[in-house]
Amino acid sequence: MACLLLLKAVKHTEVLVPGKSIMEVCIFFLYAMILLPGIAASVHQVKSFLNHTAYLSCYFPNSQKTDIKDLRIFWQKDDEVVHEVYYGQEKHDNLSPKYINRTKMDMDKWTLQLLNAEIVDEGQYKCIIQQTEKGSPRVIHTSECLLNVIANYSQPEIAQLHGGELKPNEYLNLSCSSSGGYPKPKQMTWLISHENKTRRSMHHTDISQDAVTKLYNVTSKLSITVPANTLTNISCLLHLGEQLGSLVSVPLGIEIQGEEIKQMKINFFGPLIAVIVLITILLGFVIMKKNRNTSSTDQNVSLAV
Repeated sequence: MACLLLLKAVKHTEVLVPGKSIMEVCIFFLYAMILLPGIAASVHQVKSFLNHTAYLSCYFPNSQKTDIKDLRIFWQKDDEVVHEVYYGQEKHDNLSPKYINRTKMDMDKWTLQLLNAEIVDEGQYKCIIQQTEKGSPRVIHTSECLLNVIANYSQPEIAQLHGGELKPNEYLNLSCSSSGGYPKPKQMTWLISHENKTRRSMHHTDISQDAVTKLYNVTSKLSITVPANTLTNISCLLHLGEQLGSLVSVPLGIEIQGEEIKQMKINFFGPLIAVIVLITILLGFVIMKKNRNTSSTDQNVSLAV
């Protein structure tokens, strides 16, 4: 339909663009409509950890068993040349400066190794393979890889934001933090458990990114009252997404003693301490009396002699 409209619009025109007839332009558009969906579907997802080696494959089937010495292979990212293999020899003349001494090609597996992957290396890479026929290079294969870089977050850690003994009905103020991770996390959730019941609490999550390293730091704060005379365990859960899962902190156990428990302790330990003091005095009195009797006996024996 697009070509028919184009033909009607330029019915009396023989050439649409220099050197190209209307029919040739239509054929070009038809090829584009057929091939573009296939190109989009051939993008391969690749993951690599920060500062590790990323492996980007050309996915070249090489059904003709063509020798790599008969081919030219280019790896590109946007408009930058990442790597080049010129008839079996790796060339570095045209490489972007950021990739010099950071790439090498596994000739047997048609795979590019990107060393020390960084956050800025994320993006789409294209492998182009050319073969020379009748003196002219011809593209015989292309493929694309989408590189995602991952950096592990530290285990979330809970810290109390106040000192001293917590009293009943007072607010417990906590913070939970995790740092040095990538990509951007989804959310941080608090888990509060007591009496075999657990509830989730969603609070504002502060996410910041380092301007240089591009790594993320995450902090969430919690302010709650906890029931007295009951052990309460509090944890925080960092959600990293469906593919990366979650990280959980070491639980923090809090138990606040109510006034009645304190009074019971006073009522119990008060008499107990009094009894201990009385027993100590009696023992001291007995020991002193025994020492006096022993001293009197020794004096009588001396006089008899």
